[in-house]
Amino acid sequence: MRWHKKILRAVNLTRGTMLGDRIRVADSGLTRIIGLLGERNLPAGDGLLIVPSQGVHTWGMQFPIDIAVLDDDWNVMATRSAMGPFRVTRMFWKAAAVLELPAGMLNGTSTSVGDQIEFNRAEATQA
Repeated sequence: MRWHKKILRAVNLTRGTMLGDRIRVADSGLTRIIGLLGERNLPAGDGLLIVPSQGVHTWGMQFPIDIAVLDDDWNVMATRSAMGPFRVTRMFWKAAAVLELPAGMLNGTSTSVGDQIEFNRAEATQA
C-alpha cells in the first residue's frame, strides 16, 4: 500500500544513526487516518511520519511498531518501543508529529528523549 508521494530520510543527528531511508509522510486527513493500516509488516528502512499528530493508535494493525513523538524542532519528546496492536498512546499536547518505525529501531539506534531528528528528501524508489 504505497499511496505516499513524499519519501524522506530520517537521521538521528544526536546519535549519528539512520532511522530510515524510506519514511513516508502522512500529512492529509485521509493519509493520517489510514496510517499503516492494511500493511502486513514494516521492513527495516521504512517508516511513517504523521504530521500533525499528538498521539497514535495501533487499532487494526497486525504488528508492533516503535514510535517517537516529535516537537516543532524535530526533537524527540517521548518514545514507545514495540507498541503492540490495539494500543493507544496518551496525548502529547505540545507534539508536532509522530514517527512510526519498525519495532526495535529505537533501541537499535539508541534513540531517546531529547535527540534531534533530521528529515531530508530521500532518493528512494517507491514500490
